[in-house]
Amino acid sequence: MDSSLVIFLIIALIAVIYVLKGFKIVPQSETRVVERLGRYDRTLQSGINFIFPVIDRAREVIQRDEIKYGDGSKSVVMRTTSRIDLREQVYDFDKQSVITKDNVTTTINALLYFQIVDPVKSVYEIDNLPNAIEKLTQTTLRNVIGELELDETLTSRDTINSKLRIVLDEATNKWGVKVNRVELQDITPPESVRRAMEQQMQAERERRAKVLEARGHKEAMILQSEGEKESQINQAEAERQTQILKAQGEADAKVLQATAEAEAIRKVAEAIAESKTDPATYMLLMKYVETLKDIGTGYQTKTVFLPFEASNLIGALGSLTELLPKKEEKEQ
Repeated sequence: MDSSLVIFLIIALIAVIYVLKGFKIVPQSETRVVERLGRYDRTLQSGINFIFPVIDRAREVIQRDEIKYGDGSKSVVMRTTSRIDLREQVYDFDKQSVITKDNVTTTINALLYFQIVDPVKSVYEIDNLPNAIEKLTQTTLRNVIGELELDETLTSRDTINSKLRIVLDEATNKWGVKVNRVELQDITPPESVRRAMEQQMQAERERRAKVLEARGHKEAMILQSEGEKESQINQAEAERQTQILKAQGEADAKVLQATAEAEAIRKVAEAIAESKTDPATYMLLMKYVETLKDIGTGYQTKTVFLPFEASNLIGALGSLTELLPKKEEKEQ
């Protein structure tokens, strides 16, 4: 074989290898930072890209990977890669001890959601981006918690998350990173504090129970007194109505009695007028009869003596009694 042909084949093979090495396929939501002879040249977009081997090189960065095991434990591994992930990433930081404003040591576990928006800054503005974000989050968390008391820390998670996000977003903006949100997973106070809090909560529950019981007893007494009041009012109203009805009945009875007496007097007067008897004689006769009735009812009275003049009165009375039936017949 001709030596020139061999050389040509070798050169062609080198050219093919060079071209193949120059083709770079970048997946979606990823990028690479390319340096030419050690200086930044361009940022590769997703899809097919071509670089010049030897003189062009993708800059390697440090990436944080979490390895989870079957027992629930995990380990964090730092490795170098030329791939820069542009998707939102989450870092689950280990628990750390922080001191609150009232000097209570608390263990807190935080989650950080961030996204690389400027790959060039993330490569050239910071040496170890994952480590820098982790340390910045830890120090910022200590500062924010140090301004709050334990009770505020336990009840103000949203406030703490907002403060952390604002501070971290401002600090990482220089690194080309956007912090979307920060979440506090666990806030674990010391065992002694937890026991004290449980006792406090139990005492508060007992206090509320006693307050509710006393309030219920108070309302029951009020309802009972109102019921007794209504009962007394109803009873008094019933007695008043009874007395009114009784008085009306007595008044009606008196009216009827007076009407009957008036009718009797009218008839007696008519009888006296027809008999031409003196009214004074009639009244004297009635009084005399009533007196005889009283005398006759005495338990010591055995014999009653009538004067002779009483016979005239009795005769007049007999004449009146004879006239009364005639008057009634005349009316019929």
